[in-house]
Amino acid sequence: MRKQRTVTMVAAGAAAVMALSACGGGGGSNNNSNGGTTATGPNAAIGKVFNPSDKKGGTLRMANAGDWDSLDPGDTYYAYSWNFIRLYGRSLMMFKPAPGQEGAKLTPDLAEAKGEPSADLKTWTYKIRKGVKFEDGTVVTSKDVKYAVSRSLDKDTFPNGPTYFNEFLDLQGYTSPYKDSDPNGLGLKAIETPDDNTIVFKLSKPFADFDYFAGMPSTIPVPKAKDTGTKYKEKVISTGPYRFETNELGKSFTLVRNEHWDPATDPNRKALPDKITMALNVNADDIDNRLISGDLDVDVVGSGVQPAAQAKILADQALKANSDNPLAARLWYTNINGDVAPLNNIECRKAIQYAADKTGYQRAYGGATGGEIATSLLPPVIPGSEKIDLYPSKDNAGDVEKAKQALAACGQPNGFETNIAYRAERTKEKAVAESLQQSLGRVGIKLNIKSYPTADYAKLYAGKPDFAKSNNLGLMVFGWAADWPNGFGFLKEITDSRTIKPAGNTNFSIKDPKVDAAIDKAMTEKDEAARQKAWSDVDRAAMETAYALPGVIAKGLYYRPKNLTNVFITDGFSEYDYTALGVQN
Repeated sequence: MRKQRTVTMVAAGAAAVMALSACGGGGGSNNNSNGGTTATGPNAAIGKVFNPSDKKGGTLRMANAGDWDSLDPGDTYYAYSWNFIRLYGRSLMMFKPAPGQEGAKLTPDLAEAKGEPSADLKTWTYKIRKGVKFEDGTVVTSKDVKYAVSRSLDKDTFPNGPTYFNEFLDLQGYTSPYKDSDPNGLGLKAIETPDDNTIVFKLSKPFADFDYFAGMPSTIPVPKAKDTGTKYKEKVISTGPYRFETNELGKSFTLVRNEHWDPATDPNRKALPDKITMALNVNADDIDNRLISGDLDVDVVGSGVQPAAQAKILADQALKANSDNPLAARLWYTNINGDVAPLNNIECRKAIQYAADKTGYQRAYGGATGGEIATSLLPPVIPGSEKIDLYPSKDNAGDVEKAKQALAACGQPNGFETNIAYRAERTKEKAVAESLQQSLGRVGIKLNIKSYPTADYAKLYAGKPDFAKSNNLGLMVFGWAADWPNGFGFLKEITDSRTIKPAGNTNFSIKDPKVDAAIDKAMTEKDEAARQKAWSDVDRAAMETAYALPGVIAKGLYYRPKNLTNVFITDGFSEYDYTALGVQN
């Protein structure tokens, strides 16, 4: 996922990670069958539900070190927002309410069932649950979902949200309901609503994983009569178990129970707290201190505690017992630029793969607490991922002899010189560059370290092919997290050469027709298990090109105060499930 899509700044030794999934049943079912436990200790909320409970009541206290991109479901792209938004909005699909890998599986939410695709995978039909209402008691219809998606297409009005519907729907020039010349708003022909409980999406190309699109906040219903454009974020109309009681933009907001939410229509949410409070723009270290003291329940950003708190937690067994250190669907890695000679020769790229000391990469991110050493692109939390290690070395410290053999094969027996770029504000990326400079220097590859501003790294520098080539950026340090935990959600945007534009790219280096062909096969594979295997094949094909040097699969250190109930990490986004949480009064 693009950095600006998901996650936030990473604390030393704690990686930025993503979030999602729900817990329990709206009808009052409990989660003990999902591996609930009353045991304490580190990682007690990984792979199982810690302190399971159906008890309702109390106030869940949350805080954000920054501000929301937007509370508007059509204009948000941070992972923690996609996690949290399910408290006040219902999309067609969502991730299964379960810990671990079960939480990475899709389940119907506003829809009655998963989408019904046409034989060519270009038409997807959903039936909407009957009886779902807005907070004012108005019944939700398919037209409200269509309107929500149509407004999200307007990137001039809503620039923050994802662009998948823009890219895949057969829009025929349609751009926005605010510019629709049809007085009845019927200009968008890519979405049909034959009745109040049916919605049909028409795509411009076949796509087997459309259910993931149906799980985006863009499908949360918006009543056209209540839409206020850019001001809708000030007063979002709820379809979930909570509605906004107060909302002071940039300061705080409060959610209270939505009396028109019917648990009989919602098998996914328990809605345990009576109230949820959110403080915004709170100092990150203060958030950690308040979590440890019990004055706060959740850091909503979900990137793990800051360096000072991490050191304190790891040094105190009592505090450590309340911590979790999960893997995320995020990879820290380095692009190897084939536009820069001699890296246009695959053997020279392989020399880098073999020479790199991955243990130095891991140290840059805080050691084992900050991440696991990666040997391919696809994180192990993604269903279907396989262990792929095409460039092995003892203890991941690099294979100098193999690297020298590759250099000889590419006609550079004495090594070569190139530049390595990193984001100037990322101290960990600087440490990665310095580590690679040292380990590649063992075989004569000289790296000159260059830094560029984070804000424009993808727009003007590393992500601008002409600039990268003319400035001899042979290596470019980067990171990526999944929009959702499957092969498409992780690999498509960093491996498909056809996504590469003159500027603003997320694929800095991987350009190979074999990889593109593998992507096309994966996107149109109808069987889920075969589709997962196909994306693993994309991962292998990308690694065979040697265009990307995997570094570290991200981890974060989370702290859960003792008063939290129904706590678990899901592989949906590697964060505590905000729809699941309860509190002990």
